[in-house]
Amino acid sequence: MKWKGRKQSGNLEDRRGMSSGGKIAAGGGAIAVIVILLQLFGGETGQTIAPILEQFNQGQPTEQVEQRELTAEEKEMGEFMATVLADTENVWHQIFRENNIGTYKEPTMVLFTDAVQTACGGASSALGPFYCPADQKIYMDLTFFKELKTRFGAQGGDFAIAYVTAHEIGHHVQTLIGTSQKVRQLQLNTSEKEANQLSVALELQADFYAGLFAHYNKKYLEEGDIDEAMSAANAVGDDAIQKRTQGHIVPDSFTHGTSQQRKKWFMKGFTSGNMSIHDTFSEIVD
Repeated sequence: MKWKGRKQSGNLEDRRGMSSGGKIAAGGGAIAVIVILLQLFGGETGQTIAPILEQFNQGQPTEQVEQRELTAEEKEMGEFMATVLADTENVWHQIFRENNIGTYKEPTMVLFTDAVQTACGGASSALGPFYCPADQKIYMDLTFFKELKTRFGAQGGDFAIAYVTAHEIGHHVQTLIGTSQKVRQLQLNTSEKEANQLSVALELQADFYAGLFAHYNKKYLEEGDIDEAMSAANAVGDDAIQKRTQGHIVPDSFTHGTSQQRKKWFMKGFTSGNMSIHDTFSEIVD
């Protein structure tokens, strides 16, 4: 992805290097693995994140007690994230304007190390990237992308990171236009299976929005960028994760969609560039 020397967003909070005196969420071991698999790529609202975080937090507060100097590599990564965020802002302002959706409200991205406090509760890096609608912020510990490559077998690369970022921005879009709220309300009155289907549709729509972002941002793409996004989407499909972790798949428990579905909806957004065909719900929910 061509990003150096371009506009950077001012909506980025860089909290990396800040250590915490509290024990936040699932710190490691088996619990951390379970949490990162269940919550991969976020999208959860405060209502669904908060109970999970509370269970692991055990009411322990966070205290920032130390801050170290960021390395040159970390600083460069921060510049990259600020550039990607600026790209999402440009794209979604344009999409909202072209589709008469209203005014796009820019979210904030928070980069952190190890643990962070949010309006949805405290979280550790084990949670993976996630969006908190209560404060309309996206939270990322960038070490996640090493996990994505080494643990989940993704190809890696800068556009894999851009894809994940654009997916989380997609959840922000769903909050702005009311989709997330409608889904959560429906889930209160459905079976677990039906609630999971709604969750899958919500996540696949965020993948569609990530593809839409890539379509509008084509002039900055390089050869291999879409392959990187496809590799990341493939690695985090529910079927791929379950097969890797438990040896078999349980479709009724899917909450994010299969690898094939995630790739399909990203590509649908990328190839069409058409916001109006974002209805993942009619396909997923009977």
